[in-house]
Amino acid sequence: MVIETNVTKLLGIKHPILGAPMAPYYTTELTIAVSEAGGLGVLSHTGLIGKSTVNEMKSNMEYVVEHTDKNFGFNIKTTRMQTDAHSLCRIIPKFIMNNPKIKEQCIYALTSAGTSRTLPESKNFQKLRESGSNIKHFHVAPALWLADKCVATGVDGMVITGNEGAGHQSYEKVSTLVLLQQVRKKYPDIPIVGCGGFASGEGLAAALAMGAGAVAMGSRFIASKESDFHDNYKNIIPPAKAGDTKLITGFAAPCRLWKNKYTVSHSLVSDKSEKMAEEQNITTEELLEMAENYSTPIINGNIDGAMPLGQSIGVINSIETVSDIIDTIVKSAENYIKNAVNSIKY
Repeated sequence: MVIETNVTKLLGIKHPILGAPMAPYYTTELTIAVSEAGGLGVLSHTGLIGKSTVNEMKSNMEYVVEHTDKNFGFNIKTTRMQTDAHSLCRIIPKFIMNNPKIKEQCIYALTSAGTSRTLPESKNFQKLRESGSNIKHFHVAPALWLADKCVATGVDGMVITGNEGAGHQSYEKVSTLVLLQQVRKKYPDIPIVGCGGFASGEGLAAALAMGAGAVAMGSRFIASKESDFHDNYKNIIPPAKAGDTKLITGFAAPCRLWKNKYTVSHSLVSDKSEKMAEEQNITTEELLEMAENYSTPIINGNIDGAMPLGQSIGVINSIETVSDIIDTIVKSAENYIKNAVNSIKY
């Protein structure tokens, strides 16, 4: 049984599994592994201290096409706090257009954590699409009203992420289960990727049954042998419980992290207006400290800083190869779908 969906056909992939964006970290080796295994690997918006995000994205793309001939994608965070977003949306499409191999394989542009308008409004992205590229623009929507904005922008698809997921979330705190239902009822014809809480065949089968064309996984792929993360970070996951995460105020919005010294000392803003008020008073030193806490621990193995992890860690009990993860999840999902069909009497 091959699970073919509107998303697998649109993106030219074998399995309905995508890598979730995990900025500001490197996901280069992980992108290659996921794409090689039949899913779609996604390069993160790498923004570590002292690095040029534009140069890093270019270098990461060149590295990917040197090591796989499979399709892949990339992520740009378009939050108002992300000062390099406009540069990336302007420069990277031109870079793709001028590199035939990258242009052929890079078929997925995912924007997140901000407006869905920035990339499609870029003249270079418009030229890239006019040049014969098959690239599709998806945007992450963690709330129904944000899905409305995505549709108004004319996106090719949406990543619908619920409150269970790692990283940035919405202030509404709506679960993936409910949010997928809301979006599917309102926009039944738009390709949708479910995200937040997916790490098993049961999860994939459920998402497909609800009308999603694929799932995106972050925490499940962090706990893989090929992921670019430090072993100390990976090793947190197998013994962890679903309740071992906490929402705090993140860089752009509420952010779900593993419970440790960092999360205990940080609170959660109640709404967007409170977050924007905080941003107006934040100093350069505080921004640098935040960037340090979100990057260095995961690179050097210090697990006392900000460690993004979703509630799906509660169903992950091992660190495996990416190919084994994808094969196991897909085969399990196939069995659950078959059993569900066979158990229904008409």
